[in-house]
Amino acid sequence: MSTPIPARIAALREAMARHGVAACLVPTADPHLSEYLPAHWQAREWLSGFNGSAGTLLVTANEAGLWTDSRYFSQAEQQLAGTGIALMKQRIAHAPEHLTWLQQHLHQGDVIAVAGDSISVGTQRQIENLLGGVGIKLRVDLDLPAMIWPERPALPRAPVIEHALDYAGMSRGEKFDKLRHALRKQHATHHLVSSLDDIAWLTNLRGSDVECNPVFLAHLLVEADGASTLFIDRSKLSDSLVAALAKEQVRIADYATLGDALGELGASHTLLFDPGRVVSAVLQAVKPQVKRIEGANPSTIFKACKSKTELNHIREVMRRDGAALARAFRRLEERLTAGMTQTELDVDTLLREERSAQPNFVGESFATIAGYMENGALPHYRATPEAHNTLQRHGLLLIDSGGQYLGGTTDITRVLALGPTTSEQRRDATLVMKGMIALSRARFPKGASGPQLDALARAPLWAAGMDYGHGTGHGVGYFLNVHEGPQGIRPPVAGGALVPLEPGMISSIEPGLYKPARHGIRHENLAVVVEADLTEFGEFYAFETLTLCPFDRRALEPGLLNPDERAWLDDYHASVRAALAPLLEDADLAWLEKHCAPI
Repeated sequence: MSTPIPARIAALREAMARHGVAACLVPTADPHLSEYLPAHWQAREWLSGFNGSAGTLLVTANEAGLWTDSRYFSQAEQQLAGTGIALMKQRIAHAPEHLTWLQQHLHQGDVIAVAGDSISVGTQRQIENLLGGVGIKLRVDLDLPAMIWPERPALPRAPVIEHALDYAGMSRGEKFDKLRHALRKQHATHHLVSSLDDIAWLTNLRGSDVECNPVFLAHLLVEADGASTLFIDRSKLSDSLVAALAKEQVRIADYATLGDALGELGASHTLLFDPGRVVSAVLQAVKPQVKRIEGANPSTIFKACKSKTELNHIREVMRRDGAALARAFRRLEERLTAGMTQTELDVDTLLREERSAQPNFVGESFATIAGYMENGALPHYRATPEAHNTLQRHGLLLIDSGGQYLGGTTDITRVLALGPTTSEQRRDATLVMKGMIALSRARFPKGASGPQLDALARAPLWAAGMDYGHGTGHGVGYFLNVHEGPQGIRPPVAGGALVPLEPGMISSIEPGLYKPARHGIRHENLAVVVEADLTEFGEFYAFETLTLCPFDRRALEPGLLNPDERAWLDDYHASVRAALAPLLEDADLAWLEKHCAPI
């Protein structure tokens, strides 16, 4: 089957030649540096055909490469076939990253172009520092992909709604007061916020401009001793919502006028911004005489540490979400037992039907991953009508899914045994489970960070000479993005920030193991950091598991679990049974009792 990709790359090269550009860099980014992008900014996907959520396209006159990480190697290899774009594997020994590759292939005087609204201030500096020393120039004033994209999608215009105070737990006024106090402590007169989840949290507003993420396109400029300005498409807001915002000193300005407002700042002003969360094009409008403070958005840590109100809502959401999953898994089991043909697509449909029946359900928190057997070995696999597996009465089915509710965001992975399993499958699933239990049971001192705990989840796999290529845990928002910072549980990275885990932070715990063309394993719960002990050595924290859904013990090898691990699993299933039983009846309740029985 022919693909339009070579023609698009050829058109890009023609535009590069017209502007004297030796290389064009196309990252996965928008002016808010979001993880998931509105279609308007999906230039990398349009040019390459690769639709994974992470990747960087680099095109020169004679070569083109797509850099992505191990989660997407198999997917990228399939989607790039026949395009003339090479798969370049990131974070692989002896394989050059894209900037190193540029150093090796460009020459003094060459020019690289990248759209200024798709590159952070921090990344721009990194490129200039790395390549400027060898005489290579970076231009951020050329959006070459936009020049050749004839049917570029329009900006989304979905309506914005209020997140009710009963769920938000803190008013807009309280949140802005807390933010302004932080600004005054840093002697900042103004603060620019471009990250969409920070803006949604601060304003107690939600939208649907980004698939599965209840956020809306906007920038926010906050004055430490004055009003705030929300730069947004006015048509998204009702008159009553505009009036409510005005009462709390939040003015409305057109989305496209942020540069004008920044240009009005002068020498008496001090602007706080996060160089990793603000794009180059936005900051170009700020005059040189404006004082600048670079640092994390204060709202990011405020948002990460959930309040008691938020946690109470989340615990109830976990009960409802767990009950929905129990019903869906029971129905799937029943259909397979009855000999009905079921595919990975049917799994997605079952989950959506059951979640949609729950109170205050808004939508999915990400596209469901239902990977049977070899498809489970693709960490970010997504079944399509054109390519999917039919389920059989044997082997393993990996299901990673989540929901957005008014009272919280869920993200859960379970591995189901659809029938007889091999000893290798059960051993692998149990080794991953041992790592999950070890991290879930961890006690750690105040000030400890995710990278310091990551090895706990990997140790059982390392002992068997195995590992996985993704992080062990990510922060999770509150009726917001399913991936949230600033914390994370992942291997240490040279120069990477060690963000302390603090009470109220919600993180996934999701070790995995992937064997291409065979099977994939990932167990995932969400957990919140809680205070545990106070000893002579200081304060200690722990994880409280929030997710409520049984693991399929048929996929495990109980003999590989030690007594403490068995006790943790039995205790977890007892808590699941107690929480979900009041919400289930008849066949669903019987299914729950069966799967929550002691190991």
